Amino acid sequence: MDRGLSEEEMQDLFAWIDNIPLSRQKRNISRDFSDGVMAAEVVKHFFPKMVDLHNYVPANSTQKKISNWELLNKKVFPQLNFHVPESTVKKIALNTAGVILPVLRSLQNKINMLLMHQTDHTTDLKYYDTMNHENAPAGKVFGSPPPSEVDPFLSMCLQILQMRVGRLEHLVHLKDMRIEDLNRHLEVYRSNDKPR
Repeated sequence: MDRGLSEEEMQDLFAWIDNIPLSRQKRNISRDFSDGVMAAEVVKHFFPKMVDLHNYVPANSTQKKISNWELLNKKVFPQLNFHVPESTVKKIALNTAGVILPVLRSLQNKINMLLMHQTDHTTDLKYYDTMNHENAPAGKVFGSPPPSEVDPFLSMCLQILQMRVGRLEHLVHLKDMRIEDLNRHLEVYRSNDKPR
């Protein structure tokens, strides 16, 4: 959790967060997630029964922020086989730059892993369509076949894969733009370097 993220990992993480409707507008990720409320909302989005949002109060004081994170560590994160160390919680509560990103990345991985391997209690979960930001009952993730014909677990797997494909296509597009930009600079350099 302490290692820095690559550019691709950060882009993937930001795209994932952007697909989750949160109660506050995202301005500064270190400050936005410092009180733990938005982290609770992220988990609630995928696993509604796992989180009682009224237990997590938006806070400005460091102690109240830490209290929210401690509650997540105690009540919610164990269900994801996830834990944020106390020292990291304190840094997050103090808005320390760069600390929240690896934590959110690890949380993303844990959530995706649980979604991909959730087989026993799939019907107990109410999934959300993260592509359209609208609540979708299990089996209606893409509004296609009726619930009786679609396995909710397979629908969620497909949704995750489509999100990943979308993120990869976006990264490829960014790389192509960068290559075009470098080629333009190279052409300008070559034209200026020709003997007159």
